[in-house]
Amino acid sequence: MYIEKIKSGGKVKFYLSHSFREGSKVHKIRKYLGESLNSSILAERKKKAEELIFEEINRYKIIQDPLHKKLSVEEIKFIKSLEAKIDVRVTHLSDEQWSAFSEIFTYNTNAIEGSELNSVEVKEIIEEDKWPDKSKADIAEAYGVNEALKFIRETKEPFSIELIEKLHYIIFKNSKSFAGKFRKIGEEVVVRNRLGEILHEGAPQTRVLSLLRELVKWYEENQKHDSTNARALDVREFGNSRHKEYPALILACVVHNQFENIHPFRDGNGRVGRLLLNYILLRNKLPPVSINLKNRKEYYDALRAYDKEHNIRPMIELVLKEYKDLKKILK
Repeated sequence: MYIEKIKSGGKVKFYLSHSFREGSKVHKIRKYLGESLNSSILAERKKKAEELIFEEINRYKIIQDPLHKKLSVEEIKFIKSLEAKIDVRVTHLSDEQWSAFSEIFTYNTNAIEGSELNSVEVKEIIEEDKWPDKSKADIAEAYGVNEALKFIRETKEPFSIELIEKLHYIIFKNSKSFAGKFRKIGEEVVVRNRLGEILHEGAPQTRVLSLLRELVKWYEENQKHDSTNARALDVREFGNSRHKEYPALILACVVHNQFENIHPFRDGNGRVGRLLLNYILLRNKLPPVSINLKNRKEYYDALRAYDKEHNIRPMIELVLKEYKDLKKILK
C-alpha cells in the first residue's frame, strides 16, 4: 500500500492506494484520507484506511475452497453419504409433481423478496392465467420465475456468465429495464434491514465480472465428471491433486452463496441465485428445492455465515432440511 498525493485547486489530496491481482486482472482500491494533512493525522487515517482495504479484499476474495478452509475430508464424505440417501431423483418427478413444485417455488422465492402475491394467486396465475388485483411487477415476475424454472429443467447449457444473464432476463424481462444486465459503473449494492443496519454489501462493481469468471472456473474444476473407475474417482476427489470432485450439495451451495456474495445485478440476485442452486442440483440428477418463506431468517443467517466467515455448513443444512419437506410437496 502507498500514499498518493494529488494536487487540486492549490491543495494536496491524500489517498491510500493498493493494487492486487485477481485472476488475470489487476484491481486498484483507493481510499480518500483528506487534504492538507499533517503527519500525525495522516498516519492515523492511513491505519484506518488499511483496515478498510483489507476488509474489502477479504470480503470479495476469490472463492475459498471448502476442502482447505472450512470442511474436512471426513465432513465432505459425510455430506456425500447424506446426498446418496436422498431417495428422490429428478428423473422420478412426474409432470404433475413438477407443476406443483413450480407453483410452490415461484411463490416462495418471490415472497422472500417482498412479493405480495399469496400462494393461491400464484397458482391461478400459472395455471389459469388469472390476474389478481395486485402489482403488475409481482405478476410479471411470477410468470418469469416459472419460465426460468422450466428453462433450467430443460436446458443443456453449461454453467456460464451467459447463463446467469439469461436467467435474470427471463425473470425480469417484463418488470425491470435492466433485465439481464449486470450493474453499471457507479452502481453499488448495500442491503439494509428495517432499522437501517447493513446486512450485506455487494462486491464492488469493477470486480463483478472477474469474480463471476472465477466462480465459473471453480465450478468447472470441481464438478463431478463421468468416470467408470470409481476407485480412481475417489482418489481424485480427496487426493492431493488440484482437481477435486465435490458432492452436488457442496457445489450447489457454494455457487449459490458466492453468487449472492458478489450480487452482480442491481436487483433480483436472490431469485437468480436460488435458480442457480437448483440448476446445479438438477445437473447432478438431484431434485430441486424450494427455500420456504417460513425459513427466510434461517436462509439469511446462512448467507451471512458465508459472507462473514466463508462458512458453507449452514446453507447445506438448510437445503437438507428443505429436502425433508419435498415429499410432502410432491404428494
